[in-house]
Amino acid sequence: MAKDFTISSPSWLSLLGLIGAVGCGCAPAQAQQFSADLVRIELQGGMAASIGKLRVFDDKVRIEMRDFPDGFFLIDGVSRAAYFVRPGERVFMDARQSSPLTHLFVPVDVGDPCLQWQAMAKLAGATDRNDPWRCERVGEESVGGRGVVVYRAISSPGRELLGWIDPNLKFPLRIRMQDGTSITVENIQEESQPARLFEIPSGFRKFDPEALIKRIKQSDVWVDEPPP
Repeated sequence: MAKDFTISSPSWLSLLGLIGAVGCGCAPAQAQQFSADLVRIELQGGMAASIGKLRVFDDKVRIEMRDFPDGFFLIDGVSRAAYFVRPGERVFMDARQSSPLTHLFVPVDVGDPCLQWQAMAKLAGATDRNDPWRCERVGEESVGGRGVVVYRAISSPGRELLGWIDPNLKFPLRIRMQDGTSITVENIQEESQPARLFEIPSGFRKFDPEALIKRIKQSDVWVDEPPP
């Protein structure tokens, strides 16, 4: 995997939210190898729409989304990293909060999925470090003919989601957000995945928006706003 990286594209401004990564101290779960479709239902009982493709290789996840046609997300549970890769620019960057899927659709501990969900949310900067997540087991159901364990995850007062976990795949098959939107893993194909799909290609460079902003501030093009 490449280690170092910059970007030379005018579209960097649209991705300035993808900044930095923070490590966590929990051991990642390890799922099986499979591929599947991602389907979104905006509200319970609403119309279903395909939003992308999911691939899993043990503790690594690759997510390709229609909302991000110029790249794909890579999540690595061992190195505790989540990246957005742009092959056209030959660059990658920390995913941060660009998509909640990167910290929810990850291999989890079936006994307590909140361990990994909280760790990945912290990595993305999507949760308060002082807010411990806790999971409550709701029951058992079936999703797409597969037996699942249902958990309610509470990340802070007034914030919760529901997750349907496949104990064999050690992976969520459905996540329902607090606003009622659901993302479901469908058309699961349990088969070996090419390892190269889960690696950042050699020669790709890492783009650091914070470093770019610092350079701009030190240049003549940066103008501070006048005091009120």
